[in-house]
Amino acid sequence: MTEPEFDAGGVGIRRMLRSLTRAGHVLVRDGRLVLMTSYGSEIDSAPVEQARVSRYGPWGQAVATLGGTRYLLQFALEHREALLNALQTARAKAAAERGVLGG
Repeated sequence: MTEPEFDAGGVGIRRMLRSLTRAGHVLVRDGRLVLMTSYGSEIDSAPVEQARVSRYGPWGQAVATLGGTRYLLQFALEHREALLNALQTARAKAAAERGVLGG
């Protein structure tokens, strides 16, 4: 495994009305968006090309869609913006790698 391009701890992760963790981790690593519990167990993950994250509210919340499943993420506002930037960078990197390999 390589060093994560984004790593935020202490993230609240909910699915619908159910809280999955109040202190989880959100990572962008090896071309994937990964949601993890505070104990390091993977909740869900998806390739960055298939993961969608959008801003939700002014308080650092975001909605992440991985494989058709929506999660509400609650973290500091600056982490939300850093996640969006890291996803954009990871998508561009993956597209460039596909171009080199496919081309």
